[in-house]
Amino acid sequence: MSFTKSTALILTLVAALAACAQAATTRFYTLNNPTQHQPAAISKTMPIAIEILPVRVPERLKRPQLVLTSKETSQLKILEQDRWSSSFDDELHDAFVAGITNQLGAIEISHSRRLANQPTYRIAIALQQFNATLGEQVQTNFAWTITRLNTDSSTADNSALSCQTIFSKAVSNDIDAIIKGVGEAVAEATQAISTNVSSLNNGELGKCL
Repeated sequence: MSFTKSTALILTLVAALAACAQAATTRFYTLNNPTQHQPAAISKTMPIAIEILPVRVPERLKRPQLVLTSKETSQLKILEQDRWSSSFDDELHDAFVAGITNQLGAIEISHSRRLANQPTYRIAIALQQFNATLGEQVQTNFAWTITRLNTDSSTADNSALSCQTIFSKAVSNDIDAIIKGVGEAVAEATQAISTNVSSLNNGELGKCL
């Protein structure tokens, strides 16, 4: 009888530990989905080169954990079990690199050399505002500056443009809805940045959308 009780207790503990392990499973998310973008037409024969600088984000967001805001208070919720595949600023950078190069048919040269006389644009992006609230909305404000580099050096010429886009979308009380909302905000900014670069590269007067 004692052996049976001990065995039952052990089985109960094992089941409880297994349940806790399952409940604590960490979920990872990514924004890097370049297939959602349609390539934009570039009139130049030589593919353009772009250099996307590290994305600047508020310090509170420089972490892999999802950071949510509360509807009732100004309190932040840092979700240990819901994480980006890397730090949020790196995740944004990778998504912008994949999306913009795909949109423009461009080459990203942060870690490589550009060709002689290849039109090259340096893009600096900053996330100026970010709020994500379950059952309420996702809000972002991305700002960027695009600078054309001189063909014979890494110095900038006078072809520069600064713009921003404000995104807001109502979301359900679900983490997947938050992820989708953030992805749509990045996709909207990607489209706007790509359009700006294309206009500058075609010799058109750059203007914000």
